[in-house]
Amino acid sequence: MASDEVEDYVAAGVVRTYYEAHGSGDPLVLLHGGLCTIETFSGLTPQLAERFRVYLPERRGHGRTPDVDGPITYEIMAQDTIAFLDALSLSRVHLVGWSDGAVVGLLVALRRPALVRRLVMIGQNVNPDGLVPEAAEMIKLERMPDVLPPMLRDLYAAVSPDGPDHWDVVVDKVWQMIRTEPDIALAELEKVSAPTLVVVAEHDMVTEAHARAMQRALPESRLEVVPDATHGLPMEKPDVVARLVLDFLAEDS
Repeated sequence: MASDEVEDYVAAGVVRTYYEAHGSGDPLVLLHGGLCTIETFSGLTPQLAERFRVYLPERRGHGRTPDVDGPITYEIMAQDTIAFLDALSLSRVHLVGWSDGAVVGLLVALRRPALVRRLVMIGQNVNPDGLVPEAAEMIKLERMPDVLPPMLRDLYAAVSPDGPDHWDVVVDKVWQMIRTEPDIALAELEKVSAPTLVVVAEHDMVTEAHARAMQRALPESRLEVVPDATHGLPMEKPDVVARLVLDFLAEDS
């Protein structure tokens, strides 16, 4: 298996996608959250790379990947991710997504089941009803309130090829998306063929009841609730997340 460290771009459909690859073994793809960069997985990647070839793509308008004209939607990002996997000739990958990345991973598993060996979804909802009341009220606003950690803007400004001033454009695109998306019927989850681990934090933006409803709808799945953690679980408790992921993937026959 490949073990070379990679920091490169690949033409994935209409998106010039930046990605990194670390470690050796079967392919595992980490999908970051909305308005984030792959740096949010810095505490998680080294542990996973001890067992797997870990790929970290940055989606359109995120991190080092330039934005593309037009809206940003979960469906578009799922198709971008499929194009990324195809461009690198990756198949039967383990997909591990957090927040928006988990929604993207779910859609990839639905649209191209043969690409996904196992799926891990961390801190995601499939419709607005799954959000805690504060988050549900917030997404009714026409523009994103000033609640984002300054770190996100700083990370974007440091690496984006579009320049720091494009941050507000991307924020607006993502905000327009999350006001109405995701909107995936629970019945759709019955079509997921990959074994799936659903992970939610005790104090997540997603309710535990919603996470349990997703888990029940997925044919082969289980749920893990991580105590004393928030929506930022992969950054807050990377060791816990790594152990959950590694234990789940070790069950693969």
